[in-house]
Amino acid sequence: MKWMYVLFALAAGAMMPVQAGINLRLRGSLGDPVWAAAVSFGVGTLALLGYLLATRTPVPTLGMASTAPAWAWTGGALGGFFVFATIVLAGRIGATTMMAWLLAGQMVAALVLDHYGLVGYQVHTVSWPRVFGVCLLLAGAVLVNKY
Repeated sequence: MKWMYVLFALAAGAMMPVQAGINLRLRGSLGDPVWAAAVSFGVGTLALLGYLLATRTPVPTLGMASTAPAWAWTGGALGGFFVFATIVLAGRIGATTMMAWLLAGQMVAALVLDHYGLVGYQVHTVSWPRVFGVCLLLAGAVLVNKY
């Protein structure tokens, strides 16, 4: 069953440079990366609302929403920044270099989040093999950037 999640993650990861390229093209039409990101988020919101309506997923109550910590409401802003960043980066450094550095940044942050159990993650203590794996990813980013 774990392999199904791995394949799902690979598919989702493969969509990231595709999304960045699509949004880069949208930026070319709209003339601004923030507008392109806003339109992208708007279309995504409509798609998610369509799914929720089609599946008749119950609407959460205000009581349920009030149990979330204040920081839990910042995910959309972080997502907006990420989409904006990919639009800017894709046009400047290309898909491969962009993805290499994004992945490197994600992995460094993930090590810290796991080690300290931040923002809801279970604690997974940093180990030398994990650090070595992230260092290999960083080295890969450097090589992709250079060549």
